[in-house]
Amino acid sequence: MVPTFSVIPAVDMQDGQVVQLVGGERGTEKTYGDPVEAAQRWIEAGATTLHLVDLDGAFEGERQNADAIDAVLDAVDVDVQLGGGIRTADDAVSLLDRGVDRVILGTAAVENPDIVAEISDTHPGSVLVSLDAKDGEVVVSGWTEGTGLDPAEAASRYGELGASGILFTDVDVEGQLDGVRTDPVVRVVEAVDIPVIASGGVATIEDVRALEAAGAAAVVVGSALYEGAFTLEEAMAAVE
Repeated sequence: MVPTFSVIPAVDMQDGQVVQLVGGERGTEKTYGDPVEAAQRWIEAGATTLHLVDLDGAFEGERQNADAIDAVLDAVDVDVQLGGGIRTADDAVSLLDRGVDRVILGTAAVENPDIVAEISDTHPGSVLVSLDAKDGEVVVSGWTEGTGLDPAEAASRYGELGASGILFTDVDVEGQLDGVRTDPVVRVVEAVDIPVIASGGVATIEDVRALEAAGAAAVVVGSALYEGAFTLEEAMAAVE
């Protein structure tokens, strides 16, 4: 993980196109075109890491946008973290060997925490555990199923299993451009000794600064960038 605070553009994919969902709900998506073009645009703007998500994979439980993801991997030369539909250690290792820098495990890590250690043993520093919170509990399977787990309590176990970081998404504000909630982020940050990447609700530069102040190591930004609320250059300059 980068020691300074990072702003990471999201390239979420559905049916081979870049989309953003509101509150994680299928059917709310707004489409933003070709993933490779989006990735290249963010790199030209200064991104050093890209956040790729196979949304169809997250909902269906197996990878669905492999061609689009391969095209992005072939086109870029920056760090890439990828999530969505990665359910087995073999899936994860094949992606890491393909050129993904970090795999993001949500459902798989919740259902089988030992998968984090299994992958980390052979590929240290390569696993981000995604903890997505809705109404105060961790949700899985594309944000459709509750688990009863408290995000901060769940986060604390994964550092011990070798996770390189936690990706914490506040689903209640995801994609709504209404601003972030820092209290849930602070709780997760205080529960772990590994970096926390925050996601969900960013609408302004002030939101980016607020997440940095909350102790996050990085922020993933999607809708705000695609809708032009601010530029990536502006966001990066605000936290330098």
